[in-house]
Amino acid sequence: MPRFIYKAVTPAGQVVEGEILAVTRSEVIERLHADGNTPIRASEATEGLLAGLASAHLFRRRRLSPSDIVVITQELATLLHAGLPIDRALALIGDLTESGGKRNFINRILESVRSGASLADALEQHKEVLPSFYIGMLRAGEAAGSLDTVLARLAEVLTRTQALRESVRTAMYYPVIVLVVAALSIAILLTAVVPEFRPIFESAGAVLPVSTKLIIAMGDTMQHYWWALVVGMAGLGAALSYSYRQPAGRLRWDELILKLPLLGDVVTKLEVARFTRTLGTLLGSGVVALNALSIAAKTLTNRVIAQRIADIAGRLKKGEGLARPLQSANVFPRLAVQLIQVGEEAGQLDTMLLHVADIYDEEVKRTVQRLLSLLVPAVTIGLGLLVAAIIGSMLTAILGAYNLPL
Repeated sequence: MPRFIYKAVTPAGQVVEGEILAVTRSEVIERLHADGNTPIRASEATEGLLAGLASAHLFRRRRLSPSDIVVITQELATLLHAGLPIDRALALIGDLTESGGKRNFINRILESVRSGASLADALEQHKEVLPSFYIGMLRAGEAAGSLDTVLARLAEVLTRTQALRESVRTAMYYPVIVLVVAALSIAILLTAVVPEFRPIFESAGAVLPVSTKLIIAMGDTMQHYWWALVVGMAGLGAALSYSYRQPAGRLRWDELILKLPLLGDVVTKLEVARFTRTLGTLLGSGVVALNALSIAAKTLTNRVIAQRIADIAGRLKKGEGLARPLQSANVFPRLAVQLIQVGEEAGQLDTMLLHVADIYDEEVKRTVQRLLSLLVPAVTIGLGLLVAAIIGSMLTAILGAYNLPL
């Protein structure tokens, strides 16, 4: 039976930790609740070992990662829901934290709170490490007296966003490895194999086909001027990076990405999921519609979509609602706009926005999986054809040099 390591808060506000044998993590949480405790963490013993290694000095990071923000938000929501005051909750989280950078962040927030600042004001000083909508939601929660509820919603949003990001990132590992191996294979073939044929051609004194001359020239270039290729590629990468960082260049690149046949569809669905989940969470937390729209628009990474979303704020202010301006902006899929319109008419816009986000989260995962299922065979076949073309060209030149029949 798996062994789980847990940390929990007793009704008296004390932190306890220990080990439990259970089948699943849910069973551990249920048993802690049955004992009157509020669970903070519950992980399998192997996960605890990996977590300990990750927090070792070799792996420490000075900046907070998205996963750190998720964990802090979840723990803070749990402790506040258990009835602990904000300063006591922050102190407990700081005591439980092993990472130096994460503990320093918690301690700085705790000092500001103990000095009389609200949680939102304390985090405002560190907004560069937080999502753009984070502080706005906290202010709404503090004003409504439901900070624990808002933190729980924030934790859910951040968890879903991180899960989607990780699923896409993980799915990209295999095709990237295939592409790297393909590039290395071609480089080795051109620099190590092709030059071995040069003495054969020189001794035969035959006229080589154009394709063979081209392949030999490519091999010579890679063998003797590889440093120039590296410098050229680095310069091209730096130029593209500089262009992307400029506002006008970023706008052109983002517009080009949206027009690409497959990638543009994935980017649009990602932006729809991110925007609707943020906006739905903000509206459900009591943030005013105009402020919520402004905050949600800042979470978009594609500047073309973000600009069009920002342009509909004026129409929203005139009372036109959200669905009609979104439809005229022509950036959201028709299904998303229709669902948003249904949510507006039913008076459940925040709930419908979260439903739309769930739909397009799944759409992104399925689309990425389909693309990768096509990309990997395409790369493999392309590599095979390229290698076959190189070898075929060299064999053709050899047979022609010695007047052998093909």
